[in-house]
Order: sequence, then C-alpha cells, then structure tokens
Amino acid sequence: MKLGLRSKIYFGMFSLLLLLGIVILFVVSGVMTESLLEENRNRGISIGVNLSARITEPILAMDFLRMKTLVDKTAQLNDDIFYTFVLDAGGKPLVHTFKGGFPVDLKTANIVSDHQKFSMRLLDTGEQLIYDYAVPVFIGEDRLGTVRLGLLRIRIQKAINRIMLSAFLSTIFVILIAGFVGAFLARPVTRRIKILHESSEQALRGNLDIHTAPLLKKNCWDIMNCNKQECPAYGNLHHRCWYIAGTLCPTCVEGEYAKKITSCQKCPVYRKCSGDEIQSFAESFDTMTQSLKAHLSDLQHAEKTLKAQRELLQTILDGIPDFISLQDRKTVYKSINNAFCKIVGKKKDEIVGKTDFDLFPWKQAQIYHQENLAIFDTGKPLIKEDKISSPKGEKWLHMVKIPVFEADGNVAGLLCSGRDITELKRVQEHLTQAQKMESVGQLAAGIAHEINTPLGIILGYAQLLLEDVDEDGQIYADIKTIEKQTKICRKIVADLLRFSRRMESIVTSLDINQSIEEVVAVVEHTFKLERVIIERNYGSSLPSIMGDKDKLKQVFVNLLNNAHDAIENDGVITITTRFNEDNNELIISVADTGIGISSENVEKIFDPFFTTKGVGKGTGLGLSVTFGIIKEHGGTIEVQSPPGFAKKKNSEDKPGAVFIIHLPVSGHMQ
Repeated sequence: MKLGLRSKIYFGMFSLLLLLGIVILFVVSGVMTESLLEENRNRGISIGVNLSARITEPILAMDFLRMKTLVDKTAQLNDDIFYTFVLDAGGKPLVHTFKGGFPVDLKTANIVSDHQKFSMRLLDTGEQLIYDYAVPVFIGEDRLGTVRLGLLRIRIQKAINRIMLSAFLSTIFVILIAGFVGAFLARPVTRRIKILHESSEQALRGNLDIHTAPLLKKNCWDIMNCNKQECPAYGNLHHRCWYIAGTLCPTCVEGEYAKKITSCQKCPVYRKCSGDEIQSFAESFDTMTQSLKAHLSDLQHAEKTLKAQRELLQTILDGIPDFISLQDRKTVYKSINNAFCKIVGKKKDEIVGKTDFDLFPWKQAQIYHQENLAIFDTGKPLIKEDKISSPKGEKWLHMVKIPVFEADGNVAGLLCSGRDITELKRVQEHLTQAQKMESVGQLAAGIAHEINTPLGIILGYAQLLLEDVDEDGQIYADIKTIEKQTKICRKIVADLLRFSRRMESIVTSLDINQSIEEVVAVVEHTFKLERVIIERNYGSSLPSIMGDKDKLKQVFVNLLNNAHDAIENDGVITITTRFNEDNNELIISVADTGIGISSENVEKIFDPFFTTKGVGKGTGLGLSVTFGIIKEHGGTIEVQSPPGFAKKKNSEDKPGAVFIIHLPVSGHMQ
C-alpha cells in the first residue's frame, strides 16, 4: 500500500524537530559567547579599578617612576592588554606604555564623568578591535585623574571562534544525519511537489501545454483489453479516463467528471491507476490547464483585437493638435491625449483618475465643475473661450464641451476638446494696439500742425507786449502768464509731433552707462532739493550698442522725471545696468520708491495721452514716446509694480515701480 500524504507530513515534522534542535544549539552558543564577552568586560573593569586604587598615591606625590612601573606591570599581566596610560585632572597624559609616542586622539576617545565609576567603549583602529576602559582616580571627592586601559579583543575572539567551531561541527553532524533521514523520506514528496510548482509557474507564464501527472505503467485500454480507438481516452497518455467526458467504457456514466466519478471509483482502472493526494492533485491540475487553454485562446483573440483598436484610437488622439479629454459622470478623467498633458503640465498617469480639483486651482476647478453639472443636467454642449494659469504663464483656450450619451439617452460622460489660442489673442491685441497708435498718430500730427502756427503768433505778440509794459505792473504779470502757458502748449505740440512722426535718427556707437550718467548729472541737483536720491548700479565692461544717443537720453529723462514725480520727496531712484550674455542684450532698470502703479493701469501706461498725474502736470505722451524710441532701437520696455526689489529708504511702505528696458547689442535701428 502506498504511503499517504499525512504519513509523509509526520516524517517531515520529525525532520523539523531536528532543525529546531540546531537552532537551540546556536542560541546556546550565542549565550556562551555573550558570557565570555561579559567576563572579558568585567576583567577589564577589575584591572582598571585596581590600577586606579594603586595609582592614587603616586599621582599625589607626582612620582612618575612608580606610576610608570605600575602601568608597565599592568600591561604585562596579560598578552591582550594593548596599552595603559594615566591622565591628570586636566586630561594631559602623565605616563603611558606606548613605544612610538602617545596618540593624542586617544585622549578623547573615551571620556568618563565624575559621576561614573567607569566607562567602556569598543574602539576600531582599522586593524583590530580594542575594549577601552576609563576609570576615574579620586581621593575623597577630588578627582586626581583618569586611568585608561585597552584590552585586545583577539583572545576572547579566539575563544568565541573555538566555541562556534565546536557548535558548527556538532550542528553539521546532526544536520547530516537528519538530512539523510529527511531526504530519504521526503524525496518522493518534494520531487512531485516541485514538479507541481514548476508546472504552476509555467501555467502562470502562459504555457498551458504541460503535463504534471506521471505516466502510468498500464493504461485503461491495457487493463480493460479495449481496442476502441474512437474512444477519447484511447491513446491519451497524460489524462486519466475518469476526467474525460464521452468515454466508451460500458461501466462509465455519460457526462463530465462530477457526474461520472462515483461510478469510476468502482472501476478496476481507477483502483489500479489512482494514486495519493499529490498524484490526484496533479491529474486535476492537468485537466484544469487544458480547459483553461481552450477558454484563454478565445479571450486572447478578443483582447488582441481590442488592444489594437485602443492603440489605434490613442494614436489618432495623440496626433491631433487640439487637446481632448473624456470625463465620466463624476468628472473623473478617463482618457486624454498628449496635447491635454501639455496644457495641464502633467503626465498621463498623473491626470487619469483625477478630477479638476486635483489639477487646477480651486476657483478655476469650481467653475469647470459647475459647467460640467449644467451640461449633465441639460444635455446641451458648451462653447467658450477661457483664460487659465499654467506653469508657463497665462493661456487663452477655445473650449468645446459635448455630452456623451448612453444607449438609453442618459449622459454618461463629457468630451472636452479645445486649442491654445494664446498666440492668436496676442496677435489680435498687438494689431489693435498698432491700429490705435496709427490713428492717434495721424490725429496728433493734424492737430499739431493746425495749432502750431497760432501758438507761435500768440507767443510772439506776448513777448512783444512784454517789452512795452512796465515790469512792476499787473499787465506785465498777466502777459507773462500768457507766455508761460503758451510755451507749455508748444511743448505739448512738440511732443505730439515727436510722437506722430519719425524724426531722422543719428546712429552711432555709444556707451549706455555714459549716456545715462550725462542725464543723471543734469537732473540730480534738482532732485536732491526734494531729498530724492539717485543710486547708480552700473554694470562693468558693458558692450557698446548702435543707436541714437539723443533719443535714448530722452528715454532716460522721461523715466527719471516720472520716477521723481511718483516719489515727490524723500525717496530713492535706483538705476541698474547689466549685460545678459544668453540673449546678447543690455538690461537697464529704473526703480523708484514712489506710490506705484495700480494693476489696472499697468497695461495702459504706454498708451498715448494716458496719465495718472493731475491736471496740468502731464501730457500722457512721455511714456508713449519712450515706448516708440525703444521699439525703434529693436528693444522692449516693461513695467512692474511693485517691483519686489526696489530699495526703500524711508520706513513708509511704498510699493514703487520699476521700468525694465531690453536693448539688443547687435541690433539695428528700424
């Protein structure tokens, strides 16, 4: 009779008991090793305490000879005493046993306090391990010094090695005996289990053409003397007849395994061919893999078709330049394309499965959420243009949101498509601004020409009248006022003409720092009268640029005057110049500690006739002219308020503003 699996398990448990004995042996060896280490520690402490007691008197007498004798004798007690030395109360060595000089680093390697009886540390010199013991030397409550003792671990290590070797040899002997016994008893079980394990791994890898059950010495057709070759069991060497449906044996019941197994158990074939639990399991495993193979073949074909269609669809979506996304009823993103990833600034696996609240700022996500709910409720699409913030700045998007319907007419999700129209918006804004500037320029030129001649006549007659009246009279003062206001009008007309037409430029090579300094030298004295300080932060070795020196000086005059007007008094104007090698351009910034510019005015600051100054204090053309001159030189100008880096002189918190000019070094005037 074959041995059952349960009996085999009993023998296996016996082998495990042997292994448990080995573990216990190792534990005992460990305990003995720890005891040896503890004994070695106690020995070192005992030697250190004894030396501490004997060294007290020589330390008091400062008898270095006796101290040296004591430490030398102590070092000679055992071969494993590596060194001995004595430190005074200040930590300086008094005597030691080192032949090549005292190692200074050893003094602080192990420090013992006054409240400790001793201190022990394991030191690693790189070549060997040393137990270092530090014992304080006291007389009464006064500490005289410290005794230090170093014990090599080599002797105790040899003892430990002997113990471990004995334990190892004993354990090996027991393991060999138990191994032979266990292997003899467990080999049939482990071999068959290993086969089952390998077969299961092959099945997990997709190989279902495996045969786990062993071949029979006699098959059913041999036992039953059957020659029915049309029987599905005939010639099948790897599958038992009781697992096969439709067998032609007279004693078999029709149907699958569950229906026929009861009758098969009485069959002589089953009695002779059936094995123990492991063999039955292997036979069932083989039958199961064959059934799985048939089902998986159909599933794999369907999966391959679906995968090809899904990849084709994703390729099409990723090739579309417009961004596309699909959300379910809970507004969770289910599918996206590459363009959508670029808009959001995240990878696909960081977006799929998330909602708008995970990807966008809360306020923006709330707007999207309300829009989506409205589409779900009404079933109507939404078309809009939206402005969003992205890692690369603000973007304008043209978006179309379309509901996705199920077969029953309910909204199953939301399909969103759109495109980035930021560049289109920017072009439209520039075109609008250019048209506005062109119209304003034409209007300004016409007005300036029409009123320039009357103003000249008024100014001329006013100046003639001034020569004919008494300077102390009221009439003289009134005519003087007429002259002053007429000159103001002429300045406005001149600004209009300068703004409306391109004056001939004289292009030369110029030093930007020198040009700025010439302007600063003119206005600095006037500014100081109102306690406005100009600070210079010129970059060194700046390259020269090609440009119209007078026009650029007009730019700096306008910027400095605007900064002065914004401060009024008690403030700082900071001029900074530097060279940006990456873009090959000069960067000039004029920062002030004035009242700053509101956010709604920042975008209009360069528009003609726009001014934040009071009536009679500004024409609104200075910055427009400045913008035109910089553009003529191929550069750009921008304003920031607050600048974030403008220097503040007084304690009042003023936002300030900074104008930043970018001038190309190798550019040509337009």
